[in-house]
Amino acid sequence: MNQFKKVLFLFLVSSLTALAQQKITLEDIWASGTFRTKGMDALQSLKNTNQYTVLNYDRVAKTFQIDLYDFTTLKKIHTLLDTKNHAELTSIDSYTSNATETQLLIGLNSDPIYRHSSVADFYIYDIASKSLQKVADYKIQEPTFSPDGKKIAYGYQNNLYVFDTASKKHTQITNDGVKNSVINGITDWVYEEEFAFVRAFDWNSSSTHLAYIKFDETDVPEFSMDVFGNELYPSQEVFKYPKAGEKNALVSLHLYEVATSATNTINLSQNNDFYIARMKWTNDANALSIQVLNRHQNNLDLLFVDAKTGNTKVVLNEKDAAYVDVTDNLTFLKDNSFIWTSEKDGFNHIYHYDKNGKLRNQITKGNWEVTSYYGFDEKNGQVYYQSVENGSINRDVYKIKLDGKNKVRLTQKTGTNKATFSPNFQYFINSFSSSTEPTAYTLHESKVGKQIQSIVDNTELASKLEKYNLPTKEFFELTTEKGHKLNAYIIKPKDFDASKKYPLLLFQYSGPGSQQVANQWLNANDYWHMLLAQQGYLVACVDGRGTGFKGAAFKKVTQKELGKYEVEDQIDAAKVLGNYAYIDKTRIGIWGWSYGGFMSSNCILIGNDVFKTAIAVAPVTNWRFYDSIYTERYMQTPQENASGYDDNSPINHVDKLKGNYLIIHGTADDNVHFQNATRMIRALQSANKQFDQAIYPDTNHGIYGGKIRLQLYTKMTNYILEKL
Repeated sequence: MNQFKKVLFLFLVSSLTALAQQKITLEDIWASGTFRTKGMDALQSLKNTNQYTVLNYDRVAKTFQIDLYDFTTLKKIHTLLDTKNHAELTSIDSYTSNATETQLLIGLNSDPIYRHSSVADFYIYDIASKSLQKVADYKIQEPTFSPDGKKIAYGYQNNLYVFDTASKKHTQITNDGVKNSVINGITDWVYEEEFAFVRAFDWNSSSTHLAYIKFDETDVPEFSMDVFGNELYPSQEVFKYPKAGEKNALVSLHLYEVATSATNTINLSQNNDFYIARMKWTNDANALSIQVLNRHQNNLDLLFVDAKTGNTKVVLNEKDAAYVDVTDNLTFLKDNSFIWTSEKDGFNHIYHYDKNGKLRNQITKGNWEVTSYYGFDEKNGQVYYQSVENGSINRDVYKIKLDGKNKVRLTQKTGTNKATFSPNFQYFINSFSSSTEPTAYTLHESKVGKQIQSIVDNTELASKLEKYNLPTKEFFELTTEKGHKLNAYIIKPKDFDASKKYPLLLFQYSGPGSQQVANQWLNANDYWHMLLAQQGYLVACVDGRGTGFKGAAFKKVTQKELGKYEVEDQIDAAKVLGNYAYIDKTRIGIWGWSYGGFMSSNCILIGNDVFKTAIAVAPVTNWRFYDSIYTERYMQTPQENASGYDDNSPINHVDKLKGNYLIIHGTADDNVHFQNATRMIRALQSANKQFDQAIYPDTNHGIYGGKIRLQLYTKMTNYILEKL
């Protein structure tokens, strides 16, 4: 083939490829569900039998089913509950079982309060008799069976109640709950958001005691948001929100004894300005464990509380120059020794302590992180976990002996593997995906991880995507001129031509311990980035210093300086990428949401010679405006670290703006308050800087509802096409 024919052939092939590629639309991503994956909704492994349940939805009949399956055969045994047989159950939002798994607690008609909290109607469903019993004639919070199944504790209007399932009697066990003043057994806003739990009460194993935390919010400053709605006059939402350096709720620990209705207040006076970050009963019905953090969160005590005497004992203490992460992996064994995870050796690993807090063994070791702890099989002495041993962007499932020997990798495909184990740990359902393979669920045995059979796959979606001929994420390690090695990926158009110059859009989040460069299946933003690639853009993502899963030193380098090293890394990464022959260094943009919006704002200002365009969605613009628990964990208080707050605040760098800047915010954002946007906007206006803004009335931090997300991404797409 002569040179002319060869060039003509290549031109025709590339032209046909471009013609064959169906364009992604914003409606595909945000309206039609074109890219929706199939899954196993509300998959729950039972505790007493080798079975699991799945919440299924019949889209034709518009009914919900809770179906029971066998781990060994994957066959459906029967349907535990079908809403078509119960007029009261118009939907199912959640379900939990009692200890004997003979009754279900069904939640529906949920009304959200904040990100994780809600009130709902709850019914007790008896599986044998197929009968329903409503717990209360009003919507309640966090109802929880006692271990003996005879009672249900729940929260209602800031007080705690106990419902007797036989007598149907409700007993109010606290009486001082008042909105924006005192909360019993349910966390306040900042605990819910930053310690990620709502239910602040727990039954002991014998159902004789209920431990709960009380939050006295009296002195916590109030935050108010205007809700514009559809009425002639707007209303106001007022709630307690402790910003950095302000007063937190005073927390106290209480033990309620069911038989006597007596409540004992536990003396924690040895602590000052502290958090009770976790609470869990041990296997001893008279021993409660709590994790207590000081306000700086660099000292954590694991305390055991004696339910008989009320005495407390520090069993384990952890200190860190930066902060100590709270663990959800505390597991008590039969002898009341316990499993604990910690990054005290520089990486997150699993440890075994005796019941007095003496270290027996560090179970996992190495320059890699344990990312999930799945449980301990006491019969065979095996610990099951997920880790990044196969590279920090991947996840695999492992087992290891309690003594740290005989480690076995149970998953073989490179990507993101997540396990749900059967009650006896004989089997596990693995959820696998990668950036090129949509999520698939398979059954495996736990000896060596051999796959037994497929359960759910997304081959139909994969087939549908063939016509889109999507670009792929090219993962690589980017090294900055300062020598920092950072995980990264880049998305290129399918008809990419290395001899051309392309504009580049950087996407990032960058918050402490986060990860965006991960080898897993695509989310909505990924599809949007590929839509931009079809429009002739390159999209890249770089996880800079401060992000997670590469060890404590990498993560905690940003301590007391949020926004300094992260911004430096994004600017340096953009410079490295800008020197690629096929990237137009005069057309580099950056965008992000929340922490990512804080970052993109700083980058367009501090890196004004690098970035042409930036979009900031719901950004923090000064950490003084954000909540106490999150902010002080990384920054201490503004009173202690004023320069850390102000030197890295985009508000204080507005005079540097040269390029195109779009700030977006919802006015009903209870998390990153609209105040952040108004202060930034005012500062830009005062500096006589031209910029763009998009305000979304009555939307929260997620900015959604109706077609709002579609409108938002249409606006951002048009902005990039016009300004980059």
